[in-house]
Amino acid sequence: MKRIMIFAAAVLMPLALMAQSDRYEQRYNLLVSKLGPAGVGVETVINAWEKADSTSSNMLLAKFNYYFTKSQTSEVVSKPGKKYLGMDPVLTLKDSTGTDIYYYQENMYDDELYGMAVKAADKAISIYPEKLDFRFLKANAYIAYEKESPDMAIAYLLSLVEESTTRKVWLYNEQPSDATFFSEAMLDYCFSFYTIGSPAAMKAFLALSERMNQLDPRNPGFINNIGSYHLVVNEDYKTALKYYNKALKLQPDDYTAIKNCVTIARRQKNVKMEKKYLQMLVQHGSDSDKLAAQARLQQIGK
Repeated sequence: MKRIMIFAAAVLMPLALMAQSDRYEQRYNLLVSKLGPAGVGVETVINAWEKADSTSSNMLLAKFNYYFTKSQTSEVVSKPGKKYLGMDPVLTLKDSTGTDIYYYQENMYDDELYGMAVKAADKAISIYPEKLDFRFLKANAYIAYEKESPDMAIAYLLSLVEESTTRKVWLYNEQPSDATFFSEAMLDYCFSFYTIGSPAAMKAFLALSERMNQLDPRNPGFINNIGSYHLVVNEDYKTALKYYNKALKLQPDDYTAIKNCVTIARRQKNVKMEKKYLQMLVQHGSDSDKLAAQARLQQIGK
């Protein structure tokens, strides 16, 4: 009887903690809906929630969001280019010489608070290694923090790619995710690096694209990415064209590849090549692209 009573107490205690955890989660959600993820009183609720259930995935997510949001301050900074980190300027003024000065809204980070956010993500990953949600959370934090120099971000993503070669099960939003989902996610990260556009970001763009191309060789997205690196960074039209044509063999209606082939043809003033890809654009492009391609074909002589 004593053993049965001890067992019953052991069962009831976790149930009580779960109920308490649910109450803290409800209070947290209410506060966040009114004050935001780093509002007054949010940290107190998260701390109490953690005491009630230190392994709750939602609590760890809340903790990450609190410290990550708290670590940020927004400043307006001037930059020489018309784009910065993929953003358009919030304001453009002229200096005394008439030169345009571009102003951008940029997030700055408190290193200590940012570190606490990453620590929360790391704890979640250690408890739930199969959940891509937390892996992506950490990668996103790295990209936001490092900006033009995404060294930690690309190292982390490449290590995640290597882990994907041996891990049999990934979850995202509590649902099983397959290799196709993972590839699409990596394409999104490639696009993030491309959008940032700095030399280091473009190297990261190429590195992730090349590794994913090795693992997913029939995905035209990564092949296009490699072509775009050679087109944009090296202005190596021959190599870029080779990759775009490779993508078109896999997917003849690939819009990105066709459009970039037209761009290369125009830069090389190769009318014959331009006609070839314009005709493909007429066949596979959007309505507006078809009209533009047809007009251009008439202009250069179909």
